Amino acid sequence: MQSRRILTILGARPQFIKAAAVSRQLSISHIHEIIVHTGQHFDDNMSNIFFREMAIPSPAYNLNINSLNHGAMTGRMLEQIEEIILKEKPAAVMVYGDTNSTLAGALAAVKLHARVIHVEAGLRSFNMAMPEEVNRILTDRISNLLFCPTQAAINNLKAEGFDRFNCEIIRNGDVMQDSAYFYFDKAKASSNIIGKLGLTNGFILATLHRQENTDNPVNLRQIIDGLNLIHNEVLVVMPMHPRTLKILKNQNITPAFTVIEPLGYFDMLMLINQCKLVMTDSGGLQKEAFFFGKHCITLREQTEWVELVENGFNRLAGTSSDSIYAAFTEMIDKKSNFNIDLYGNGRASVRIAQKLKEWL
Repeated sequence: MQSRRILTILGARPQFIKAAAVSRQLSISHIHEIIVHTGQHFDDNMSNIFFREMAIPSPAYNLNINSLNHGAMTGRMLEQIEEIILKEKPAAVMVYGDTNSTLAGALAAVKLHARVIHVEAGLRSFNMAMPEEVNRILTDRISNLLFCPTQAAINNLKAEGFDRFNCEIIRNGDVMQDSAYFYFDKAKASSNIIGKLGLTNGFILATLHRQENTDNPVNLRQIIDGLNLIHNEVLVVMPMHPRTLKILKNQNITPAFTVIEPLGYFDMLMLINQCKLVMTDSGGLQKEAFFFGKHCITLREQTEWVELVENGFNRLAGTSSDSIYAAFTEMIDKKSNFNIDLYGNGRASVRIAQKLKEWL
């Protein structure tokens, strides 16, 4: 194993955003990083644009593994990441979040006795029907260094007995806040998405991609019906994941609201900053709404970001059209004081780099 040399596994849009902040701090700290892109998100608007906009170091390896069922995708990633670890011999392997890429990277590392670093550890939805929940639980259990964004995440790990495991738990904050703050000025200077879409009045920003919603025809139709109803009162704009769009067409479900292609990070930052309200089943977007002082309605029955709900910034609406509309009427004009430090105030990636300098 080589000192101060880590292998980073990325594969999905939220991971690119998180890695942008951490990779910048690793470079400043003279920690050599080798990036592996599994290809889980491969569309240009879901992948390449993030590397270009955010100046993330180009991947040393691009595995182009996508559009497969969970088992096949994870298995192929595991096989190819294992080969890379054997070749590169890193001091540790770093993974982010809760995707198939996350689990494959962690499994490949631990099988080869390489240390595992998990950024965004300890999150729980307590819904084992979510593939993401399975991925994050298994990744946490085989990780050596667990960077937790919140105290709630640390509490989850302690409740599961992690104090007795051979690992180190650190509360560092949320690296997505680092990226949001760092890149916002660049987004203002380069993005023209507001003018391009003609969004002169207030609008709601919505996203929908979780399999618990998209793969459940009842949930999917109810959510679209709820958003259609809201769109009669306030413009709803949804950058739509290609997979979600395909399922809607197959199910003959027609959104009445404004559907646009997936956007780069800078355009999304501007939409979040200018919208009246966020409605989403995305974990990352729930936090990004908070970073920019916007209330959020979560189109799920539970959230990993419980502190947002506890402080009134987020409202769990579930998936029925009636409950979604009720949440909209409650949250659209709500006023809150967002001046509270929940996620580290933009210093999370600095804390990661400082710890890795000591640990590697």
